[in-house]
Amino acid sequence: MDPAQYAKVLEKAELLWSEADVDAAYTKLAREISNVLGASNPLVIPVMMGGMVPASRIVSQLEFPVEIDYVHATRYRGDVRGRTLEWIAHPSSDFKGRSVLVVDDILDEGITLAAIIAHCRELGAREIYCAVLVDKQIGRPRVFARADFTGLEVDDRYVFGCGMDYRGYFRNLPAIYALNHS
Repeated sequence: MDPAQYAKVLEKAELLWSEADVDAAYTKLAREISNVLGASNPLVIPVMMGGMVPASRIVSQLEFPVEIDYVHATRYRGDVRGRTLEWIAHPSSDFKGRSVLVVDDILDEGITLAAIIAHCRELGAREIYCAVLVDKQIGRPRVFARADFTGLEVDDRYVFGCGMDYRGYFRNLPAIYALNHS
């Protein structure tokens, strides 16, 4: 798809959460995370690629020391439908006895997050928390039921912006949009 076609996608998209709404959600998440993990020397694990944006925005508001690593696991690979989970990169930090905070852009079916949480347990994490910017209300049971920290909710629609992409693009948008096929 050429840039003009992507511009049309964005032009037709519905704004769900403004930049101000998203900023307020990041502040809320940072405050809640601070209250729970502020004294625990946490290891923060953004889920690449989508969790990169929320993690950087949240971590920049934490007023206590954190160590950051990352994991790259994906089901989408630039598509709009999930497939089999692919592990691209595993974290290299020592998890043994640590408090771990996994940060992702969205909780959808929970397949990726459930696998990452299980991997953190296998690596010896003492306690594992999960933060997501967006909880998609899918209306059916999920593999990973709910995050410990949630910023915003959206209906069961394809959304992008704030780390979430449309065919590899738009992760950089400061607001959250829903794809509109009409």
